[in-house]
Amino acid sequence: MSAGSRHAAFVTGSSRGIGLAAALELARRGFGVALNGPADDEELKSAEAAVAALGVPVARVAGDVADLGGHESMLEAAEAAIGPLSTLINNAGVSVISRGDPLDVTEESYDRCQAINTKAQFFLSQRWARRLLARERDDGRFYSLINVSSSNATAVAEPRAEYCVSKAGSAMVSQVFAVRLGRENIAVYDIRPGLIETAMTKAVSETYQRRIDEEGLTLIRRLGKPEDVGRVMATLATGELPYTTGHVIAVDAGMLVPRF
Repeated sequence: MSAGSRHAAFVTGSSRGIGLAAALELARRGFGVALNGPADDEELKSAEAAVAALGVPVARVAGDVADLGGHESMLEAAEAAIGPLSTLINNAGVSVISRGDPLDVTEESYDRCQAINTKAQFFLSQRWARRLLARERDDGRFYSLINVSSSNATAVAEPRAEYCVSKAGSAMVSQVFAVRLGRENIAVYDIRPGLIETAMTKAVSETYQRRIDEEGLTLIRRLGKPEDVGRVMATLATGELPYTTGHVIAVDAGMLVPRF
C-alpha cells in the first residue's frame, strides 16, 4: 500500500491509556500512526515500539497540545513520517489538580482543564482541517475527526467541577466541526468514555467498582478498559459506521441510560 493511500492517524495523548489502546487497534487495522505525548520520554518510546511491532509506519511526535503555536509543527512532523493524515484523534486530556468543593475550585485548575481538554481540541482540529482541505483527497480513504470528551460532558461530578465544564465544551467542539466539515465529506465524532480503568481513575476505581456491584451504576457490570474505547475509535476511523457524523458515542456500559 502506498503512503498516499494508507490510512494515517495522529493520536494525541497516546503514550498510555486510551490513546495508546486506540493507536494499537488502528495499527492492527493497517493505519500508520503518529503518537503524541507531552515529552519524548521512555513511555512514548515504549508506545512507539509496541505499535512498530505491528508492522505499520509509526512516529513519535512529542509536544504539549496546550501550546497552540506547536500544532503546525506537530502535524508537519506526523505527515513527514507516516504520510498525509486521514484521521485526527484528540484524546489528550487532564483531570483536576485536586478533587473538592466547586466553591473551592482554583483558577489554575480551571484554566488547565480548559487549555488541554477544550481549547487544544478546538485549535488542533482547526489546524488539521485547514491542512486537509488545502490538498486533494480523492484517494478512497475515509476521513474522520474523533474527539474524546467524557460522560461528564452531561453528568455532573461535583468534586471535579472544572473538568465537567471543560468536557461540556469539548462536546460542543465536536458538534461545531461536524457542522463545518460535513459538506467536505469528513466525519466527526464525540467519544464519551465512562468509567475506564486508566491512571486518571486509579484512585477511585475500587469505589466505582463497588458501586457497580452494589448499585448497578453501569448496566454492564464492570469497569471499562482502554481497549474497549480503542476498538470503538478504530471502528469509527475505518468508516464502519457509514452515513454518520456529529454522533455522540457513549462508551460507558449504559451508565447514563435514564432509569427509575
